[in-house]
Amino acid sequence: MNPFEPGGRIHSTDPFAVPESSKSPVRRLRGRFAAPVTIWTTPGPAGLTVSSTLVADGDPGRILGLIDEESEFWAAVEDSGVFAVVPLTPADRQLADRFAGLMPAPGGLFAAGRWQQTPYGPVPEEAATWAGCRLDGNRPCGWALLVEGIIESIEIGTSASPLVHYRGRYTELA
Repeated sequence: MNPFEPGGRIHSTDPFAVPESSKSPVRRLRGRFAAPVTIWTTPGPAGLTVSSTLVADGDPGRILGLIDEESEFWAAVEDSGVFAVVPLTPADRQLADRFAGLMPAPGGLFAAGRWQQTPYGPVPEEAATWAGCRLDGNRPCGWALLVEGIIESIEIGTSASPLVHYRGRYTELA
């Protein structure tokens, strides 16, 4: 196979990948848990891709997530006290990469696509399901902040297949 033709490869493996033996066992364990891919947004606007997300039923319902304490998103949430959480679908891979900082975002995170403005933060217009949350606390947890929100508003739309993060890659449920 010619590496300069479409689909060609120079290396059969990623030359920058960390060898399995050098990876943290905790990180390797985390990679074996399938995680939903979501974006969290807040007025400002600011946003972040989050795959460490958990919804807890109760009165009130709560959402928890592991957030980078040094992110622009966290600084904006501290100011606004509210945020929106949107589960992504396989069609949203580029959106997930943009909000994760893995893809260029000329003009900012919200320059591409159409966004619905909500009291909790911008939500993609095509998002069928999302939750509006009020910040209810945080604490250090590993290398991140465990952020807890009270769910104040929920939009439940069609049941689209979720985008899932598993072993360092996006995948979808069959």
